[in-house]
Amino acid sequence: MFGIVRPCRHRLGEKLTAQWIAHLCGLCLALRGDHGQLARIVTNYDGLLISVLTEAQSDSGGGRGRRTAGPCPLRGMRTASVAHGEGARLAAAVSLVLASAKVRDHVADGDGVLARRPVALAARRVAASWDRAGARTGSDVGFDTAVLADAVDRQTGIESLAGPGTPILTVTEPTETATAAAFAHTAVLAGRPHNAGPLAEAGRLFGRLAHLLDAVEDREADAASGAWNPLTATGTSLTEARRLADDAVHGIRLALREVEFTDGGLAHRLLVHELPDSVRRAFGTPSCAHGSHPYAPPHAPGAPGAPTPPEPPRRERRGLLAGCAVWLGLACTCRLCCGTYEDPWTRERKEGCAGNCDGSCCECCECCNCCGEDGCCGGCDCGCNC
Repeated sequence: MFGIVRPCRHRLGEKLTAQWIAHLCGLCLALRGDHGQLARIVTNYDGLLISVLTEAQSDSGGGRGRRTAGPCPLRGMRTASVAHGEGARLAAAVSLVLASAKVRDHVADGDGVLARRPVALAARRVAASWDRAGARTGSDVGFDTAVLADAVDRQTGIESLAGPGTPILTVTEPTETATAAAFAHTAVLAGRPHNAGPLAEAGRLFGRLAHLLDAVEDREADAASGAWNPLTATGTSLTEARRLADDAVHGIRLALREVEFTDGGLAHRLLVHELPDSVRRAFGTPSCAHGSHPYAPPHAPGAPGAPTPPEPPRRERRGLLAGCAVWLGLACTCRLCCGTYEDPWTRERKEGCAGNCDGSCCECCECCNCCGEDGCCGGCDCGCNC
């Protein structure tokens, strides 16, 4: 379950949290229903935005496009109302094709166990099957996944030619094109073709943001392993990356104002309120005043003159397939959803998706000084009383 949009349930509130979990489970079950159990490992937070946007524009929004799913270990063996239909299937198709590209990228880089030829061959077969599966499901909902495959192919060529001085936006363009097409198609599925333009713009900027934040978060690890990183390769500074990220967040907010939603509460919360936190998290800046209190008591950790606490020992990352095996084991429990667990790949401590707070369990307008025309709530009517 990877992605840049990782909302906190305390900010979402009970209603929006229930909707978000419904889309997350809906994507997972759409993958299983069309492509089998193994396909569920490509479930990701960002992919479910496709399902969210489709329902937000649809006349069947507001919870009517749902079905009751049976007990699942990820929900503590509870039944649940989950999203279903064309939006969830489009999200599944996009997730499969992009996950396939990620696997092939790991194989090409020889990451972890994928450096071994038999494992690499098996991974390539899985990736090829995901490509075909994504294309079938995309065709069923009228979406040609060739635009995604083309973006992936062009990405490889662009990266091979990029060097110092290459504009970073040249490198992010294929991702922008792919996400723009996926966002725009949600308007077609919802029967609101006039929304396609602004949604394409929001998707383009979301793709740019996702690519930039991924590069920022991986920068140190890539440098240590010698892996290719777009910021390092093009000589783009963190200051410039932050400027572009903030501009993308602002552009998404403006584009969404042009979209006609039936019930856009969750889409607005995720793409307008949560994305700024994603940027702050990636760049290591506080997302809430609670995380940056100006006073530190004498000799408290981090205070001037205090001894520097020892860094925790770094643990070796698991390879792709080994991590997938650990994920499957976790999937037999409810810890991924409502507990704490060790990330199957990075070994970092994680909070379950229903309890992820990122150190900022507060409403935006209570402590972040972010109201006003340019703040996270600027120009919107989302019930946060800004």
